[in-house]
Amino acid sequence: MKCSEVMAKLEELSPRSFAESWDNVGLLVGSRDKEVESVMIALDATDAVIDQAVLAGADMLLTHHPMIFSAMKRITAEDFTGKRIIKLIANDISYYACHTNFDVMGMADEAADRLALADRTVLETTFEDELSKEGIGRVGIFPEEMTLRECAAYVKEIFDLETVRVFGEAEQKIRKAAVVPGSGKDYISQAVRAGADVFISGDIGHHDGIDALEQGITIIDAGHYGLEQIFVPYMKEFLSRELPQLHLLTARQQEPFWYE
Repeated sequence: MKCSEVMAKLEELSPRSFAESWDNVGLLVGSRDKEVESVMIALDATDAVIDQAVLAGADMLLTHHPMIFSAMKRITAEDFTGKRIIKLIANDISYYACHTNFDVMGMADEAADRLALADRTVLETTFEDELSKEGIGRVGIFPEEMTLRECAAYVKEIFDLETVRVFGEAEQKIRKAAVVPGSGKDYISQAVRAGADVFISGDIGHHDGIDALEQGITIIDAGHYGLEQIFVPYMKEFLSRELPQLHLLTARQQEPFWYE
């Protein structure tokens, strides 16, 4: 099938018009007319991921985070982004990114589904019409009340994480949660207004956590990668259902840092 056919399915799931104005989504490298038999799915288009795509003979690379965010004046092998673009073109691999347009739909709902949140609402609305409301994050109720310590253990189990960072008293009771996969520090105040007992997200800074506690909300920082890694299995399941003729590959990736 053509790359454009894969793109059409991805845009049914996550319309490009839903992306934030600063974002860069869609086909970023390659041709819409390329024949695609195999797609590699990853969170980031790192050197290692692109090497895996080349080695596997992938025709297309699909990632969550765009490799290209801003205008480039030149594409050379001396620049790390330029080097990646050159390698993709040299190996005839089309490259597509679903970022904030996926955050407001698939990513937010999948995270809330995994957490089993009921009575869900959108945390920060970015799109609304007569039929639907979409946006960043979800707010909902856990099936049962638990302590913050138990909630942290639950998040670790659900997202298969070794560690999470927790701000708040371990025995505080938790029932209502707000979740924003990825970088969520800019949405803490929205979680407070929504009446959440805990905010589950990533990239929460020292002062962000302290300020959150002062506003009466606890924090579980599961990491940027920790929550957004669900993009890969989600997209694999979606494409296998919608385009079963595709050969789907998943890149080997892990948290980009480690603790001593």
